[in-house]
Amino acid sequence: MRYLIDTNVLINIVEQGGGLSCNVQAIVVDYENLIYISSESVKEFIHLIQEQRFVLRKEFRSLDVFDLIENKFGLNVKYVTKEHLRTFANLAPIEGHRDTNDRLIISQAITEKMPLISSDSKFSKYRKMGLDFIPNR
Repeated sequence: MRYLIDTNVLINIVEQGGGLSCNVQAIVVDYENLIYISSESVKEFIHLIQEQRFVLRKEFRSLDVFDLIENKFGLNVKYVTKEHLRTFANLAPIEGHRDTNDRLIISQAITEKMPLISSDSKFSKYRKMGLDFIPNR
């Protein structure tokens, strides 16, 4: 099965610090599953590294992020397309959640009909708009 993870789940995977729930960990380590990360999350991750709000172990630089994501962790980057942006244009912000980065990632998951895994409980409010949400608790 295909799954889309958001930025906070990516950080938990990279840190290998046990920030994933048992349910999410089982999904991520199952080799039959394809795990995708939005190019929007990759952009956020690079920004966190550049701003030194996230420090990679070893000698990785922001330029090494794709190698880290694709080769070390076996994740697939899902690039934003016109179809994702059309869904985004029709996706109304939910009260209390106005993060455009999150809404674009949610739009990708809805368009691609992929379950979205996130630690952000506000994502559950988008279920009524077609989001298949798996919380990382």
